[in-house]
Amino acid sequence: MTPQEILATHGPRESMEYDVVVVGGGPGGLATAIRLKQLAAEKGTDVSVVVLEKGSEPGAHILSGAIMDPIALNELFPDWKERGAPLNQPVTDDAIMFLSEKSGTRVPNMLLPPIYANHGNYIISLGAFTKWLGEQAEALGVEIFPGFTGAEVLYNDDGAANYGGLPSVKGVATGNMGVGKDGEPTENFQLGMELLGKYTVFAEGARGHLGKQLIEKFKLDTDRDPQSWGLGIKELWEIDPAKHKPGFVMHTAGWPMDSDTYGGAFLYHLEGNKVALGFVTGLGYSNPYLSPFEEFQRWKTHPNVRYYFENDKGEINAKRLGYGARAINASGINALPKTVFPGGALIGCNAGYLNVGRIKGSHAAIKTGMQAAEAAYDAIVAGRQHDELTAYPEAFEKSWLHTELNKDRNFKNWFKHGLTVATLMNGFEQFVLRGHIPWTLRRDKPDHAYLKPAAECKPIVYPKPDGKLTFDRLSSVFISNTNHEEQQPAHLTLRDASVPVNINLAKYAGPESRYCPAGVYEYVKNEDNTDRLQINAQNCVHCKTCDIKDPTQNIVWVTPEGGGGPNYAGM
Repeated sequence: MTPQEILATHGPRESMEYDVVVVGGGPGGLATAIRLKQLAAEKGTDVSVVVLEKGSEPGAHILSGAIMDPIALNELFPDWKERGAPLNQPVTDDAIMFLSEKSGTRVPNMLLPPIYANHGNYIISLGAFTKWLGEQAEALGVEIFPGFTGAEVLYNDDGAANYGGLPSVKGVATGNMGVGKDGEPTENFQLGMELLGKYTVFAEGARGHLGKQLIEKFKLDTDRDPQSWGLGIKELWEIDPAKHKPGFVMHTAGWPMDSDTYGGAFLYHLEGNKVALGFVTGLGYSNPYLSPFEEFQRWKTHPNVRYYFENDKGEINAKRLGYGARAINASGINALPKTVFPGGALIGCNAGYLNVGRIKGSHAAIKTGMQAAEAAYDAIVAGRQHDELTAYPEAFEKSWLHTELNKDRNFKNWFKHGLTVATLMNGFEQFVLRGHIPWTLRRDKPDHAYLKPAAECKPIVYPKPDGKLTFDRLSSVFISNTNHEEQQPAHLTLRDASVPVNINLAKYAGPESRYCPAGVYEYVKNEDNTDRLQINAQNCVHCKTCDIKDPTQNIVWVTPEGGGGPNYAGM
C-alpha cells in the first residue's frame, strides 16, 4: 500500500494544535523553541511549542567537529556557564598545515586572518551540547517528541489567496510506524499524527528532507547559486596522555587530495585525553573513483597525524571510540534561498547558513532560530498566522551573522581554480581586504553535475585497512550504534530501478558504492551474472550524501521510522 492508501484506509489521523511546530531537535530548532518560551515568559503571555526529533533523543543524530563560537549562545543564555553548558575545553592553540605526502608546513599564526582564529571558542561534543539544550527547552515548557519523524508537509486550502497561488503550510505529519517491507501495515502499525501550527519552523539540518521539498515547491532558490555540499566524516579517539594537548586545534589542506579537489581535515584535542578528527570532501569532485571514506583513512597515516596515535616505537596505542558522517552546507550566502514562505521558515543548515571558511554552523543555527522565533512570536501576539514571517530575513540582513557570511562568500568558489589560487585569494580577501570584497564569485552547477564518466578518469587504488589506525566501513558503522527496524520499507528510494545498473554502473563505475561512508550501496551479481544494486538501508547513518551526489538524482532519501539511524555518543 502507498502512504496515501494507508491514510485512506486507516485515517483520519489524530491532530494536535500548537502555536509553533518545530521540525528538528538540533541546536537551531531547540534555540527557536527556547526563544519563543523566553519571550512568552518575559511578556506574560503563553505560546505553545512542540519540537519533533527523529533521533531517539536530542543529540542522538547530531554530528559535528566541533568548535563552537559562543556568540549566539551568549545571546540565548548569557548565564550558560552557570547553567552547566558542556563547553569545557577552550581553544588554546591554532594550527593550519599544508600537507604533502610525507611532510607538512604550518602557517605562522601571525599570518592567519582574524576570521579563521579560534581564540575564545570551545572544542565541544555538539551532541552533548544539544542534549543539554533539550533539557533547557523542556525546563521552559517546550514539548519535545523524540523518535518522531516529520514525514510530510501539510498545507491549508488557501492557495488562491497566497504566494503564487500556492497554499500556506499548516504543519507536518509524523511518519507511520509498523509498516512492513511490502508496504502493508503489520500488527504493530500506528498511523502518524498531524501537528498543526500557526507557523512551522524547519530545522532538519543540511539537505533536510522536507526543506528540500519546500525549496522546490515555493521556488525559494530562484536567482540563487546552486547549493554546494561537503561530506564530513568523523572519528572520536582516546589517545596517550603524553600526546594529548588540551585545546589544540589543527586543520590541514593538501594531501591526500589532489590540488583540484576541494577537501580538508581537522584534529581537535578535547578534554579527557580525547581527540576528534575528521575529513571533509567537497561533493563537487569529478572523479567517480574517489572515495571520501578511504581518503579519510589514508589521511590518518600522514606522519603529522599518525604521531598522535602511536608510541615511540611507532605502534598504535590509541583507541577509536566513535564514528559518524554527515553532509554539510558549503556554499555560503550566495546560495542561501529565501527562508520564509506562507506559514513557515527554514533555519540553520536546513537553509544553508554554515560558514564554510570557519567550518562553523552551530552559532548560525542558534542565531537564525532565535530570529525566526522573535518574528513568529510578534506575529502570533498580533493575531497573525500562516503568512510570511518577513521580519526574520530582515533581522538576519541587519545582524552580525549576515556580516560574517558576506565576508566569507567567495571561500568555497575559489577552490574551483585549484588549491594554490584558493589559498592565495582567500588569504588576500581576508587578511588584506579584511573581508571587504569588491567582487563576488558565482557558481552555476550543482555538485552532482561535476562527476565525469569513469572512462575519462583514473582509478584510485586505496591501501587496505590495518584495523588499528585505518578501518573498513562496516566496522566503522558498528561503533556509530546505527540501527533501523529491518522490516520497514527502505528509506533510500529509487525513482527508476533500472538507472543504477544502466547508467551509474555503466557510465560512472558505480560511484554510490564509494561516496557512501556507511556501505549502504553495493553492486552484486545475480544468478545469471547480471549486475544489480543492493541497498543495505540498515547501515545508513543519515548523512544524505546519496541524495546529493547521485549523478542522475535518482536516489531520494526519505525518513525512516522515528528513532532509527545512528545513536552517537560523545560526538
